[in-house]
Amino acid sequence: MGSPSLTGVNEQAGIPATVPALGVPGTGSAADAADAAEPAEERRRPALSPSRAADFKQCPLLYRFRAVDRLPEAPSPAALRGTLVHAVLERLFDLPAAERVPARAKALVGAVWAEIAAEAPELATAVAEELRERGTAAGPAGPAGPTDPPDPGETPQPGESVGSSEPVDPLPGWLASAEALLDTYFALEDPRSFEPQSRELLVETELGSGVPLRGYLDRLDVDAEGGLRIVDYKTGAAPREASEARALFQMKFYALALLELRGTVPEQLRLVYLGEGGEELTYRPEAGELRRFQRILEAIWAAIREADRTGDFRPRRGPGCAWCAHRALCPAWDGTPPPYPGWPELRAASTPAGSPASPPVSGPGSASVAGPAHGDAHGGEASSAA
Repeated sequence: MGSPSLTGVNEQAGIPATVPALGVPGTGSAADAADAAEPAEERRRPALSPSRAADFKQCPLLYRFRAVDRLPEAPSPAALRGTLVHAVLERLFDLPAAERVPARAKALVGAVWAEIAAEAPELATAVAEELRERGTAAGPAGPAGPTDPPDPGETPQPGESVGSSEPVDPLPGWLASAEALLDTYFALEDPRSFEPQSRELLVETELGSGVPLRGYLDRLDVDAEGGLRIVDYKTGAAPREASEARALFQMKFYALALLELRGTVPEQLRLVYLGEGGEELTYRPEAGELRRFQRILEAIWAAIREADRTGDFRPRRGPGCAWCAHRALCPAWDGTPPPYPGWPELRAASTPAGSPASPPVSGPGSASVAGPAHGDAHGGEASSAA
């Protein structure tokens, strides 16, 4: 498997499950990607991850496509850039404190990108082609015409061609956009001033109710009094209210896992947004709040098990459908999903020894947990990490 930094990154989208070592969420968290990389007979038992839980709340059928069918999803430049920046920030703390300066971080960009391109050359090629297509669409031959401004949704990234018929290599500008995110990071905190306790930390536990949890933290800091601070990097801009709730869902998941593992409530949950000038959001959880949140996860897990029993993962239309990679297979969009393959790993993990596992059956019952259909499901973790 790839290094943790290339195996795990937070909730960004687009990297297919067929390239698990890169592990860019959207199709999976680090835990999701790591599990997907294992041979079927060696996969760990299914567990709930923050991104898969959010998928199920958004759309049970999306959850099924990602966690059970493990359907690949096309990469996006933004998702791959997120992987790159996360990997650089992880490796930055391998350097002596005095050397953690912007120039050294930017020097890591090229080296880490070379590793990504070597590990998954098809991804590098696909991203370069998409960047070129965007530049062409915004140029003279594109739909906007030679004098019209490009459509806001097609605004080219640095390095893309606008107003020129000459082919332009988009990679230097794209890498420069990653370096700009690192500049924002250094404006928000000085990495020379502290030592994280952990980076890309696997947290894996089981609640008293039997719900298994698994995920990776970007960073865990511990203060002089032993207080825990969970830090998560986001390479997009600070979210609107609905998306902020999704981000806090992820952080409360990690906080609950640490409460189970270490018996203490983290002092602070900190989201570091690197897009559009940068912003930090902090939150101080309480034990009672996390135990109430636990009941939400228990309800999600129970609904997932029921959906597997019946084979009924129903679609839920929402803003995220606009960029869902699986619309052609979705009944809500006149598509036909493949036959449900069943999830023997989940049933084996949920069935007492000596008891037969229940096969999936057709049924009208809906298996879903109420939750908003978020529009940032691909903005900003298929595998046995459910």
